[in-house]
Amino acid sequence: PQYTRGTVTAFTPFDARADAEALRKAMKGMGTDEETVLTVLTTRNNAQRQEIASAFKTLFGRDLVDDLKSELTGKFETLMVSLMRPAYIFDAHALKHAIKGAGTNEKVLTEILASRTSAEVQNIKQVYQQEYEADLEDKITGETSGHFQRLLVVLLQANRDPDVGVDEALVEQDAQVLFRAGELKWGTDEEKFITILGTRSVSHLRRVFDKYMTISGFQIEETIDRETSGDLEKLLLAVVKCIRSVPAYFAETLYYSMKGAGTDDDTLIRVLVSRSEIDLLDIRREFRKNFAKSLYQMIQKDTSGDYRKALLLLCGGDDD
Repeated sequence: PQYTRGTVTAFTPFDARADAEALRKAMKGMGTDEETVLTVLTTRNNAQRQEIASAFKTLFGRDLVDDLKSELTGKFETLMVSLMRPAYIFDAHALKHAIKGAGTNEKVLTEILASRTSAEVQNIKQVYQQEYEADLEDKITGETSGHFQRLLVVLLQANRDPDVGVDEALVEQDAQVLFRAGELKWGTDEEKFITILGTRSVSHLRRVFDKYMTISGFQIEETIDRETSGDLEKLLLAVVKCIRSVPAYFAETLYYSMKGAGTDDDTLIRVLVSRSEIDLLDIRREFRKNFAKSLYQMIQKDTSGDYRKALLLLCGGDDD
């Protein structure tokens, strides 16, 4: 699909060789000219960055990502290396790292599988198989359990109903089923939530949420919050929020990555890089609307140095 709501677009006039030469010069000899590195990499789109890497190897016989890793450090290095990751592999790579080694990063599984379209999930599964010679579903089921695991598996099937007209009778029925499974029952019937939230179309579910509010007097989020807990609760909430609005979900994710003590830099980097060519303009708009400050201002306040400069360039502007 053609995404047009990103902050990063193809740079013109683009000259991969000139960019490769500028990067080599910036990293050659004593000290690194970080300004050049961050300016080039944040203002070219991912496809162009791949061309620069290819030109870099052709001209100098060196691997651009290896050079970035040896010349840069910390969060700034993580951000630059993330920008260089080919777009098609970005999500598969993030999932691979979320399920490897000790402890699973449930936050990453939740964020990616709740927010990506069915087509995107199918693509992630194929890429994962090709790149890592492993089955993503097997890997995820090996590291998770219970209802959390089951909802992840449902989402991984990527079989959400297509958005073709809404059947009001089914809307009413689903809303009633969720109401009986949640508010009216001792112990929530999680399976009903998993099936309905994981398989119905987006436009259908938006109507179900409205109807649920009418029937119960609660937003569905309030019921999930009260009736479930832990990883399952976080995943159900993420799915509901993404059904309502993916940009609003990411605005909230970014807000909480920076709010309070300490910054969750991994999340900040992952979301800004992965949405920069898709819907970061929409995310910025939702951020401004929901948090009474702009994403730009919050990044400015919460980060520093070259890392901050690069994030602000990716953010692409203020919304005041």
